[in-house]
Amino acid sequence: MNKRVISVVATVVLLSFLAGCGTITEQASPKKVQSQTSAAAKTVKTNDTEKPKSDSEPTKAAPASSTPKATGTAGGFDDSKYTLLKVDGGDISGYRQPNAKVDVGFGGREYWAYTNDFGQLIRVEAKKITLQNPNTEHVSSSGRYYSDEANVPGTESPTLDEGHVIADSLGGVSNTYNITPQDNILNRHGDQSYMEKVIRDAGGCTDFVAVIQYPNTQTQIPNHYKFTYKIQGRTITDEFDNVNPDEVNKNLGKTTGTSSTPPKTNNVPVNEPVSSIEVVSKVDTNHNGSVTISEAKAAGFKMPITRDSWLYKYMDDRDGDGLVGE
Repeated sequence: MNKRVISVVATVVLLSFLAGCGTITEQASPKKVQSQTSAAAKTVKTNDTEKPKSDSEPTKAAPASSTPKATGTAGGFDDSKYTLLKVDGGDISGYRQPNAKVDVGFGGREYWAYTNDFGQLIRVEAKKITLQNPNTEHVSSSGRYYSDEANVPGTESPTLDEGHVIADSLGGVSNTYNITPQDNILNRHGDQSYMEKVIRDAGGCTDFVAVIQYPNTQTQIPNHYKFTYKIQGRTITDEFDNVNPDEVNKNLGKTTGTSSTPPKTNNVPVNEPVSSIEVVSKVDTNHNGSVTISEAKAAGFKMPITRDSWLYKYMDDRDGDGLVGE
């Protein structure tokens, strides 16, 4: 009897002990899970922190890569905002679309013209100017591709020509994207004509850019032209206003001179030679060390400047014939 009671008691004690161990195990398990969960959370948190750091590297580089690339043909000019149009070279309508890009080269030439928001022709450029070839191209006896030029508003004036930005002789067409109302003396006998002759005599040029300015946004009559181009690797700039050069010279009145006579100077003794460096500074208005035809004319000199003129050595005799501005 006593043995039986002792056996039962022992069994109860053993079961109680085992139950207690199970409770301890069950209590320990949540702690372990919690510890693992915390470790996982810590890992996730660390990864979340590092991910933006990794993403931030390309973000910093984005502004540089997002900068629009220049797509023009010369001088880094960005033509991405301009709409490419196809216009017949002989179209004389005189109307221009705003923000347009048009090829104004005859035949296979690529000469690009651009207009601004107001339909004003502001730029014409070409990587290479290829001269007209009357032997292989259909031209008139006067050297024209077309019988007439575009009637751009302003050309109805008797003193304004339908002036080509790139002349027929240089391979330019006659539509409104290559025509501006230009003073007829300037166009036929002035700086515009001289520039065209220089390019013809050189057999063409490269990196040609014409930048055209206007006094306001309503007119189609330019007030200023700037041409840059390269001949035999040398950059040449021709810049002039859209005015009658003869009238400018006539109205100056401040300085006088001929192709071999320098402008009058003050405070120089009669028997003392005049320093050409001092005098040229009065003619070389942009002080770059050389004198353009426009600067010489503005100072009162008549063309051509001959080799025996003191001014000759400061000018560019491109054909080497001893005359500048002939």
